[in-house]
Amino acid sequence: MKRYCFYLFVIIAIALCQAAVAQTYLFIGSYNFNRNKQGIYVYRFDTATGALEYVSSTRQIPNPSYVTLSPNGKHLYACTETLTPKGGAVSSFSFDSRSGKLTYLGSQKSWGENPVYVTVDKNEKWLVNANYTEGGISVYPLDSNGIIGEARQKMSFAEGSVNQRKQERAHVHCAVFAPAQDYVLFPDLGADKIRYYSFDPLKTEPLSAISDSFMRTIPGSGPRHLTFHPNGKYAYCTEELSGYVSAYNYKNGTLDSFQRIATHEVEHDKDYSNADIHVSPDGRFLYASNRGTQNNIAIFSISAYNGGLRLLGYQSVSGNHPRNFTIDPTGNFLIVANQVSGNVVVFRRDVKTGMLTKTKHHIRILNPSCVQTRIY
Repeated sequence: MKRYCFYLFVIIAIALCQAAVAQTYLFIGSYNFNRNKQGIYVYRFDTATGALEYVSSTRQIPNPSYVTLSPNGKHLYACTETLTPKGGAVSSFSFDSRSGKLTYLGSQKSWGENPVYVTVDKNEKWLVNANYTEGGISVYPLDSNGIIGEARQKMSFAEGSVNQRKQERAHVHCAVFAPAQDYVLFPDLGADKIRYYSFDPLKTEPLSAISDSFMRTIPGSGPRHLTFHPNGKYAYCTEELSGYVSAYNYKNGTLDSFQRIATHEVEHDKDYSNADIHVSPDGRFLYASNRGTQNNIAIFSISAYNGGLRLLGYQSVSGNHPRNFTIDPTGNFLIVANQVSGNVVVFRRDVKTGMLTKTKHHIRILNPSCVQTRIY
């Protein structure tokens, strides 16, 4: 009996230890253009080697193009029905970190046919969406179970800018909470503006316009994605149409430009198509993706003194159209979603130099458009 109890104790102890082992998951959004095809993919990610192991995927969800995770990791939110005539939605899912499976919870209209970016406040009370084609913003309450309520705020903008082909009207491409969560910033590619609104989670309409609630960028630059430095003092915005990154000092909802630096290798190619941008967890390096004919990641060092950028080099993404990428929570890997070539590629990141090296790990995915990672 004693021996039986001992063995039972060992088995239980092993099971508890296995349950306590941290797992890192990779979530991939995509354009599937068909309800019967897979849309959001879940992979286990090995933070020692960069290896990927398929776990699960969703179906019946058309074009889940951009995904984001709640602060506690229990819910995933997505732009769905993207590029769908008379469509456009924001959807929520619960995530079981033990099984690695997503469960669909529900959707709401995005009030635009091309939702491209969603973000959630730190208390998971509000979801904010950016609509590209109609140049709009929509804001939704969230309940404790991750269910999205009907939109409380809907805003749209009409004015465009100097590029008649791509700036015929406003095109809001991103929604980012400021470090203190007291403002939300919206790069508007079509209007050459970065819009900003104060945010109060206790109000029934949490976004409020403030005087001069935008700053103008260089005409024809096309601000697309914005990210903050971990210290909260600097913000960096990639400009899709110019092939530049602009650096800003940030304070109390306002941006003050102090540097603008090219991400592209050569001047002869004017078909720039910058996309995503991220700062390494240690705040020492910045990465920006170039699409078009470049298809690479531009690598910059960040000055510890003033946040300035210095170009270090480029890394080919081994694919076509790096729409989105992410740096894993350990900071040791950078993972790229190449939309047109249909592959997701893992690169090891040298934390001392910032440079990237391609690993042997890559997967084939139909039109991958967004990647996110989280440790559980």
